[in-house]
Amino acid sequence: MVNEDVLKIVLNDKTFGRDTAADIVGGLARLRELVGKGLIRAEKPTNKQNGKWFCNAWDVIKHAQLKY
Repeated sequence: MVNEDVLKIVLNDKTFGRDTAADIVGGLARLRELVGKGLIRAEKPTNKQNGKWFCNAWDVIKHAQLKY
């Protein structure tokens, strides 16, 4: 089993884009909800409609959900 503390250290300074993060947490709607609640730290440096999202990888992994 992988040590959670090690994952936290390794992934805390990494990011996922919006689509990858949405795939991991179970969809774009769920990702938006988690970001809105402050459970996933995300930045969108530009206000452009198609601006890239930077979602904290550790936060995303903590809220991973399997899709069936």
